[in-house]
Amino acid sequence: MSTTASPPAAELDPRDPLAVEALLSDTERATQTRVKKFVEREVRPRIAELFADARWPLELVPQLGQLGVLGMHLDGYGCAGASAVEYGLACMELEACDSGLRTFVSVQGSLGMTAIHAWGSDEQRAEWLPRLAAGQAVACFALTEPEAGSDPGGMRTRARRAGDDWILDGAKRWIGMGSIADVAVVWAQTDDGVRGFLVPTSTRGFHAQDITDKLALRASIQSELRFENCRLPAAAMLPRAEGLRGPFTCLGEARFGIVWGVTGAARDCYEAALTHATERQQFGSPIGSYQLVQERLVDIAVAVGRAQLLALHLGRMKDAGTLAPEHVSIGKLDNVRAAQQVARTARAVLGGDGITQSHPVMRHMANLEAVSTYEGTAEIHTLIIGGALTGHRAFA
Repeated sequence: MSTTASPPAAELDPRDPLAVEALLSDTERATQTRVKKFVEREVRPRIAELFADARWPLELVPQLGQLGVLGMHLDGYGCAGASAVEYGLACMELEACDSGLRTFVSVQGSLGMTAIHAWGSDEQRAEWLPRLAAGQAVACFALTEPEAGSDPGGMRTRARRAGDDWILDGAKRWIGMGSIADVAVVWAQTDDGVRGFLVPTSTRGFHAQDITDKLALRASIQSELRFENCRLPAAAMLPRAEGLRGPFTCLGEARFGIVWGVTGAARDCYEAALTHATERQQFGSPIGSYQLVQERLVDIAVAVGRAQLLALHLGRMKDAGTLAPEHVSIGKLDNVRAAQQVARTARAVLGGDGITQSHPVMRHMANLEAVSTYEGTAEIHTLIIGGALTGHRAFA
């Protein structure tokens, strides 16, 4: 007779129902834990107040630099050189607190710093990347315009030659961190097509005005920028970026962060609903003991786990060099809409209190409406995927 003890029976963890954490390496778990502890200590206790007051806490910027999450997926120049999965886990923990927190890291690292790292000169990289990685400076990424959102090729901002200099004129809208940035990565039409420029925000003719009537992303900054006869030296142009490939590369990095980030928002909504369902008493029993509430909890638990698995799979592909832009579109499309449905269902479990700031769900729900639009709407990503499936591009 064997005396070998049987292994303990596996059990489902309500906080990790598909056991996704077991798929992570020790290094990945350490990164996730480090970012989560920072968020819980420094931001979560005051995020409801920041959202209500429509304030981005500028004092967090150097702390995020010390945390090592600014441009963490980049190599050199003070950047962490982390894996795609580590970056994704960081985005997940940041957005579990608030989309505005992850948005800052995305704008700084995936957009501004990626543009400089991928397309800038050695001098531009040396001047800006170490300061941006340390949180000693802030970057913004100016692509979207009042009349050119989903169609960036229709941009009207223009840069024209003036001797050895450039003269920049035009306007951009919905530019994250535009009013607090030290440098703007601005994309403009030229006689040679779309080119990128590094524009110090102290440049004469640069104007930034915040968009203040937002009902989402309130703990964040989005601005409208105007360029009026801004004179830039020849060295301001990003020498390696020609056409829309430059900005699209950066957008792909930001979209990858969103794929992970929204899973954090969804998880936070699910956990709020689960806690409430075990504590809230009605008809003499916790509401979590009733069949219809359990059905809702099961639906959102499965949705969160599935979104996490998709994000992790795409992260593994990115680290292996096998991730195509259309794969990121699948993740952005499906994980955002899954997170939106999780938020709505969690709000229903919370009842009337679910619309108050005493729970994070309504705040996440509002933020996710904005996240569903920026870095490519659901319609645009659907057509990107459809084109890859059929071989027929459905838009110009």
